[in-house]
Amino acid sequence: MYQERRYRNLIDNSNSVSFQVSVKETDLYIRAYKDLREQTREIVLRYRYQIEEYIRGAPEFQTTLMPIQVDPFAPKIVKTMMEVSSLTGVGPMAAVAGSISESVGRELLELSREVIVENGGDIFLKTSKEARVGIHAGPSPLSDKVGIKINPADTPLGVSTSSGTVGHSLSFGRADAVTVISESAPLADAAATSIGNLIQDAGDFGKGLDLARKIEGIMGVLIIVGKKMVVWGEVELLQI
Repeated sequence: MYQERRYRNLIDNSNSVSFQVSVKETDLYIRAYKDLREQTREIVLRYRYQIEEYIRGAPEFQTTLMPIQVDPFAPKIVKTMMEVSSLTGVGPMAAVAGSISESVGRELLELSREVIVENGGDIFLKTSKEARVGIHAGPSPLSDKVGIKINPADTPLGVSTSSGTVGHSLSFGRADAVTVISESAPLADAAATSIGNLIQDAGDFGKGLDLARKIEGIMGVLIIVGKKMVVWGEVELLQI
């Protein structure tokens, strides 16, 4: 069933063409200098095939909620998912959306000097101008009112948001939004899930920030629960 993703309107970078590409569960919103939907579809199909074929031979890769040993013979995207899951303590599929975003985005950069790829709240972006990413936090009164400023010198990077109150992704927490910034979109995706799993209410902010500080490669994190918010690291907030 189609779920409207209003937060996509909050990815602000006006000097670009926007388009969508959907393949099974993968639903990408992309901004680039030109319409690259046909090339994007081919790229998505290739990466999905690699992941799906690996799962056929190793079904535990899809179902485990814990890190598994890195397979040196696995496709690069699969190995990346295994590596970041080991850094964050979650299953490798917790990084699938961010891994696809980054893998697709890096290939599109060969065709467009600027690219934004969003996949279910997991974003890979490379931009030459300042951009902003709005935070959709479900029932929170802060939802769609808070954004993060992205400086072009910091890109390419990943911005991933996990929620225990929005969408269908598995989370053991109740945070309205946990947003992680990292040079690696797969790491940001897995870390947002891992941190989000700890947050039942605002009293758990300290636990979330402690974990964020321990995960090498995280640049910053923002956590929203109801009317409350906490920020750590290289996060420049904007009012939307």
